[in-house]
Amino acid sequence: MSATANDPTLPFLHQARDQIARGDLSTAAKTLNKALQKWPRDPRVFMLAGVMAEKSGNLPGAFDALRRAVTFAPDWAPGLLELALLLARTNQFPEAISTAEKVAELEPKNLKVLAHVVDIAHRASHTEMAVRHLRRGLELVPGDATLRRTLAQDLSTLGQTPEALDLWNALLAETPDDAQALVGRVQTWLASGKPGNALADTTALLRQAPDDAVYQYYDQLARGETPAQQPPALIRPLFDGMAELYDLHMVRGLQYRLPQQVAEKVTALYPDKKINVLDLGCGTGLLGLYLGPLDGFLIGVDLSTKMVEQAARHQVYDRFHTVNLHDALRETPESLYQVITALDVFIYAGELSQAVPDAWRILTPGGHLVFSCEATSKRGATMVLQPSGRYAHKRTHIEKLCKAAGFKPVAIEEVVLRLEINEPVMGFVVTAQKPV
Repeated sequence: MSATANDPTLPFLHQARDQIARGDLSTAAKTLNKALQKWPRDPRVFMLAGVMAEKSGNLPGAFDALRRAVTFAPDWAPGLLELALLLARTNQFPEAISTAEKVAELEPKNLKVLAHVVDIAHRASHTEMAVRHLRRGLELVPGDATLRRTLAQDLSTLGQTPEALDLWNALLAETPDDAQALVGRVQTWLASGKPGNALADTTALLRQAPDDAVYQYYDQLARGETPAQQPPALIRPLFDGMAELYDLHMVRGLQYRLPQQVAEKVTALYPDKKINVLDLGCGTGLLGLYLGPLDGFLIGVDLSTKMVEQAARHQVYDRFHTVNLHDALRETPESLYQVITALDVFIYAGELSQAVPDAWRILTPGGHLVFSCEATSKRGATMVLQPSGRYAHKRTHIEKLCKAAGFKPVAIEEVVLRLEINEPVMGFVVTAQKPV
């Protein structure tokens, strides 16, 4: 569907688009209502109405408007693309993928469409689809470095190491100091189980930036060492990128029930809710949502600003700190909280030999530390960095740490933390009490 210079709808569309971009949604709604009165079957008006409805938090209204746009123009790529993106953002992946594929067929040479289709494939964890469209993109713009980097990363994810390495090697032959390609080749070697082959690249990266914590982390892995912690610079972008969809992905997709279960545990321990709670790695605030208002204060700590923005929507947290949890524990005054929680966060924190004693220090007498860990083998190392990039801890070691810090009693419950590729991720929940 193309517009002409004398199209009477254009002023309304431009005006509404500008109003939506500025966040003036009430005015945009009035503009679009006027347009709908004049052109009640124009798919462009319905598409903008869908965009506006999503921005206002009205997902049912967004879907209704976008599906109307598609009904009136079944082969209009912009309307189909907006619907596909909304479907992907709400984890409705089968329909998102089929709709995106239709858009790709309608606009096979449109690079902007291709970028969105690849994004939808990545959101849906459909890496094979992403690879197919990235290859198509390279037919349109041979040699494009961004497309080649993304394709190499996806091939590495699929375990197609030789082709991924060929791409990284070619990129680095062209630009030997390309840090993105060096990191990509490091990640490919690590994922393939050959960390020693990455040592030359981590050495090159550290020559460029000796103090870079991420490069130092990869260098330790290349040397066969287990880093004590993951650098915040590695974790923050990961969670910033998933903040908008985290609740849907974790609760619905991965059957993540831990915040609800722990909220019920805390409420049972303190039925009057006269407590101060420190929620380490608060994420999108699921624990606060299930706890509800307290007769005390609830403080959230998370590295990701985007996650904190989502948590603030629940309006139950009194304050947030966007800092590393180790720093938060170390710098918090003693005897301040009745409860400290760390749910699905120590799996990124690594070594806990200082975190546990710090938690003991800042709890009031009788207070509780409640946290979860992924479980490693009973006969293996006390802490293992898994291929997923998450740490797993040995139950007996964690129990020993808690008791050495002064916690008594220490209760440990084995649980399924979440699903991953439809398989249960085993772990345990620790409830450790500081003696009165």
